[in-house]
Amino acid sequence: MSGEPTPAPARESRPTPAPSRPRPRPDAATAAELTEDAIVRFRGDRPTQGWRGTLYGLTGGLINPGIGPVERARQEQLRRIRRPLPGSHQIAVSSIKGGVGKTSVAACLGLVLAENRGDRVIALDANPDAGTLADRLTSEVSVTVRHLLDNIEATHSLTDVARYTSLAGRLQVLASEQDPAMSEAFNREEYERVCEVLTRFYNIVITDSGTGLVHSAMEGTLALADSLVVVGAPTVDGASRASKTLDWLIAHGHAARVANAVVVLSCDRVSREVDRARVREHFEARCRAVVEVPHDPHLATGGRIELSRLKPATHDAFLELAAHLADEFGAGQRPVEVSRATVPSYP
Repeated sequence: MSGEPTPAPARESRPTPAPSRPRPRPDAATAAELTEDAIVRFRGDRPTQGWRGTLYGLTGGLINPGIGPVERARQEQLRRIRRPLPGSHQIAVSSIKGGVGKTSVAACLGLVLAENRGDRVIALDANPDAGTLADRLTSEVSVTVRHLLDNIEATHSLTDVARYTSLAGRLQVLASEQDPAMSEAFNREEYERVCEVLTRFYNIVITDSGTGLVHSAMEGTLALADSLVVVGAPTVDGASRASKTLDWLIAHGHAARVANAVVVLSCDRVSREVDRARVREHFEARCRAVVEVPHDPHLATGGRIELSRLKPATHDAFLELAAHLADEFGAGQRPVEVSRATVPSYP
């Protein structure tokens, strides 16, 4: 009809050009990113603690209220500890003062890292005064770092290295020389030769160093360390010596290591007259993190250490320490060799 408007001619539709795809970059990512935590969609975490765990268990899993904040924090902590490490990472545990729990810290840190990671971890006793690291972990001191040094030219595989170590759970332990006259000869050059071998086959090398900061082996420890742990105590002498350790390191060109260090306050000796919060604040202002390890009857015996016998609060403290150190994993690490020989299986 003449009264109706004439429809406008249909406009020819043109396909929208597809956006150009960016060119692929083969080095944009690595296989280390494809972990279970990153790509698996969990239908719901299963609670194991508190009323949530009780409800989940009583209903046979039909009612899942999810995990609480405590379990969620623990899961996040374990994710940090299990962070992929593409190469090797050396951790030095040091103190200018003896008797503050340095060896206990090195031993428990090694046990926690080895228990919660899938790669290879070794603890090396570099104490020049007949160290007790192996005594605290395996009680095996008949074979020491001196035997490895004597045969280092013939050490070409993980199996070769394992001849000189003992096993504490999944942690390999390399004992120090027990004869003080011989251990004094363990100098920087020899320490560096040992670490050159260890970092070829182990992802994490923990060094329990001596208390002498000017000792030759200690110079090598500081030169090679990727992470530094300084052990002190919330007492006048323990805190003062730990802070003096940091002063000495800064004075000798290690200010960056101090800023990135983790301070452990071993609370075996405590006093109500000491302001522990003030001590903690002092080290928090100087270093990356501070961890307090509570008094533990099992560690106080001075005997062989077993993680299962630690108090929960003590175990938690070492998990916290391991998580802080694992936060630094992966930055500029040395590659670890793959041994062609048979790799010893872990229990």
